[in-house]
Amino acid sequence: MTAYEPCHLSALGLVNALGRGKREVASGLFRGLTSGLVLEDGWLPEGPARVGRAPIQLEPLPARFATDDSRNTRLLLAALEEIREEVDREITRHGRHRVGVVLGTSTSGIEASERAVAYSLEHGSLPPDFHYRQQEIGRLAPFLAEYLELSGPALTVSTACTSSGLALVTARNLLRMGLCDAVITGGSDSLCKLTLNGFASLESETATLCNPMSRNRCGINVGEAAALFILRREPSDLALLGAGASSDAHHISSPDPSGLGAETAMRAALADASLKPGDGLGYLNLHATATAKNDEMESLATARVFPDGVPCSGTKPLTGHTLGASAATELAFCWLTLQPQWNPDRRLPPHRWDGQADPALPSLELTTEASRLEGPSICMSNAFAFGGNNLSLLIGARP
Repeated sequence: MTAYEPCHLSALGLVNALGRGKREVASGLFRGLTSGLVLEDGWLPEGPARVGRAPIQLEPLPARFATDDSRNTRLLLAALEEIREEVDREITRHGRHRVGVVLGTSTSGIEASERAVAYSLEHGSLPPDFHYRQQEIGRLAPFLAEYLELSGPALTVSTACTSSGLALVTARNLLRMGLCDAVITGGSDSLCKLTLNGFASLESETATLCNPMSRNRCGINVGEAAALFILRREPSDLALLGAGASSDAHHISSPDPSGLGAETAMRAALADASLKPGDGLGYLNLHATATAKNDEMESLATARVFPDGVPCSGTKPLTGHTLGASAATELAFCWLTLQPQWNPDRRLPPHRWDGQADPALPSLELTTEASRLEGPSICMSNAFAFGGNNLSLLIGARP
């Protein structure tokens, strides 16, 4: 494999507030369902929070993995279950030493530690079933490798909200360097008080449904999700055509207001795929957190990169911001958009908002329920993170 040959996305398993599995998620995605984001008490001291909780019963891990058991690893295995047959085929074809695992997460199993601390305050000791591994950020990928009895490379990426997207880029590098023949890649992040209270302290969280690109936008809703792809050498219907990353380091939590870092990432992804902005895209999934500064800079960057427009939407009103899992989750939405099996009518994910454009922002070609995929069968997905960490991915039909 040369450095310029595409790597192929042959399978997808996912779970989020829209449901479990490709069928449920695709149904909610293309209808623009926001009912999965619900108000719940107990997250914030000042009142309820609107969160995107996966609406499924998550089973405990097998006893031999009790020290890894957390909501986050349970979400991960729920996504794995959907593609387990494909994973087993890759293992049989290439051997356990040639299949890698690269995953992204931002808080991993920290909610297990939150429960352990609460137990300790009441009982004077940590609960007997708590183990530090449950909260260890770097443990996610080695856990899955051990669960599948793999001996290939296993590493976890944690770069806040770009984590699972950079996991895909890292997986692609492993294939291109000849270290693996297939990689299980994506990410998982579960709801926890640490994240919700952190965003609340930044005045970036809202109990109302998030409202991306609106003049009335006032913050994010936090969600949970897991999304897993198989990235491999052998051709399949869709390929990871391009990736672009940048780090503007403007501020620890605020993006460069000009959008230069985001623009750099988008242009780099296009160049990596040997595309020009004028070649057109079928769809752009915006990061669109519904915070004042993110939406401002992303709209500026998008208008500069695509002056002739591109159909785009922000899908966080459907799932919440799934943090370390968001980049893979929203690339999965692009994957579903391009797959006739899950999207026979070529619908685009509709942009859910109040319809009140911000006059200070460039006008973008935001999708509606009537929007359809036209032109090139190529999609871009953006992910931006604290510290000025920017990522754009391109997915499409293999050349």
